[in-house]
Amino acid sequence: MSPASTGASTIVGADVSVPASDSRMSPGGPGYRRMSLALFLAGVATFALLYSTQALLPLISGEFGVAASDASWTVAAATGGLALFVLPMSALSERYGRRAVMTGSLAVAVTIGLLVPFAPSLGVLVVLRALQGAALAGLPASATAYLAEEVSPKALITAIGLFVAGNSVGGMSGRVITGWVAQEWGWRVAVGVIGVIAVACAVAFRALIPAPKHFKPGSLRPRVLARTVRDHLSNPLLCRLYAIGALFMTVFGGVYTVIGYRLTEAPFSLPQGIIGSIFLVYLVGTVSASTAGRLVGRLGRRGALYAAGGTTATGLLLSLAGSLPLILLGLVLITGGFFAGHAVASSAVSKTATTGRAQASALYQSAYYIGSSAGSTVGAIAFHAGGWAGTVGVGLLAVLGVVTITVFGTRAARLQRRLTTAA
Repeated sequence: MSPASTGASTIVGADVSVPASDSRMSPGGPGYRRMSLALFLAGVATFALLYSTQALLPLISGEFGVAASDASWTVAAATGGLALFVLPMSALSERYGRRAVMTGSLAVAVTIGLLVPFAPSLGVLVVLRALQGAALAGLPASATAYLAEEVSPKALITAIGLFVAGNSVGGMSGRVITGWVAQEWGWRVAVGVIGVIAVACAVAFRALIPAPKHFKPGSLRPRVLARTVRDHLSNPLLCRLYAIGALFMTVFGGVYTVIGYRLTEAPFSLPQGIIGSIFLVYLVGTVSASTAGRLVGRLGRRGALYAAGGTTATGLLLSLAGSLPLILLGLVLITGGFFAGHAVASSAVSKTATTGRAQASALYQSAYYIGSSAGSTVGAIAFHAGGWAGTVGVGLLAVLGVVTITVFGTRAARLQRRLTTAA
């Protein structure tokens, strides 16, 4: 399953060479159920914490007396911290082990999560969120590599799917729970509840996760890592895929950061709990991501990207309506288009990179979360300046970027075919 099923993403397949072994876990075998539950809970904790403030931004703005663009930094700082530290954390997991890095990351992140409700100012809150995002980078940097090493090949897709399901459930439930709790007791209690849930998930993860049997530690070689990263960044196709992932996430991050502000205002004036429940739309994304493979089979990769971009743009335009049902339909289309586009782009990265796949995917994930941070911030600034139409305008520009890059890629592919034929 693609990492896109979350709205958040995982690193695909680290470069590990694991010999065939009957001791690797498989469904029904020793440790498989414990491992699956452990990584599911780790995914829940990670993405519940990462986006815990997104549904609460209007309340945070109200308490600190700041605009949407300022409050949005509580989301942008967390995703930005994760984006910056994914690559270093992937290197640490190669040296010190997947389980150790995942355990340490969760321990630091949940500790910070218990401090977040007591932030005395917006500045302190943003700093705590940035540190929390940096700590959480150890999960996506290590989880899939752990699975690739410890799970039998036939069961690998299913096992990754369970981890991705945890990501999706955490990202969605974190927003829904905070919305309803905040409606009664305020945003501080809401993020505190998420912190306590994350602690429980982290403790259960450490108790359940089986000790690795196939991990072989490597050395931290900065020169080798730098050369691999440089090679990936010099690959035009990979760079286009990184840009597409960032642009799709710019749309998604901007829309879901700002939508709460729009729906709390007249004429909708929805309560916080209802606004949080809107994130149930994420379930549409799970479906669209899972069907992206069939879409590529019918339309090809670039055709699927055009379809995803068109669906997202249609949703953005529909969301301009003054009717709540039309706005919700717009969110459904935006969500479906985003997840499909992200699924296509992220899976293409792992197919394109023939070496250094862990680093190639880490770079994609970095671009993805940079897009999230940019979308949260720029979308909120645009909303402050021009209302919801401003946020939609930012989203449409990002979709235009996706289409432009895809057109360029189509022409480059045609030219390459002509040159190959001529040779």
